[in-house]
Amino acid sequence: MANENIKKVKAADLELKERVVATNRVTKVTKGGRIFSFAVIVVVGNENGIVGYGLGKAREVSTAISKGVEDAKKNLIQVPILKGTIPHSGEGKYSGANVFMKPAAPGTGVIAGGAMRAVFESVGVKNVLAKSKGSSNPHSVVKATIGALAKMRDAYTVAQVRGVSLDKVFNG
Repeated sequence: MANENIKKVKAADLELKERVVATNRVTKVTKGGRIFSFAVIVVVGNENGIVGYGLGKAREVSTAISKGVEDAKKNLIQVPILKGTIPHSGEGKYSGANVFMKPAAPGTGVIAGGAMRAVFESVGVKNVLAKSKGSSNPHSVVKATIGALAKMRDAYTVAQVRGVSLDKVFNG
């Protein structure tokens, strides 16, 4: 049921900004010596509710980044943002990474660690309180954060799904 609410977005006519979250140098040892390559995780977003992540691997960092950006453009999702923050508290889990996020008052800023901060800035959230527990692996943290953001629903969407008016959602 959670996957029904995820809104996929096409990257065709969006102004997307890219952020490199982590770069990892990987070595393959052969009998001829060591072969170095780079694995990069990239987060792209339009800073107005659309975000995606991608992985890129190549022999050079710049090529890996461009591959990551292309992969990220294929995985874009729409996230509801209300007054610069998220609509409600949420939790996400991927592998060993657990993330918790909570809406914050205007002027609070993005209170979040490395990989989570990149995701929030890319999606356009200005005020949020967030905590990452468990694994600090950037790949897992980014996937857990985007998974939690994908589960976010605003009041209008909830009213539409339930088939009731907007004031009925708040006044029960």
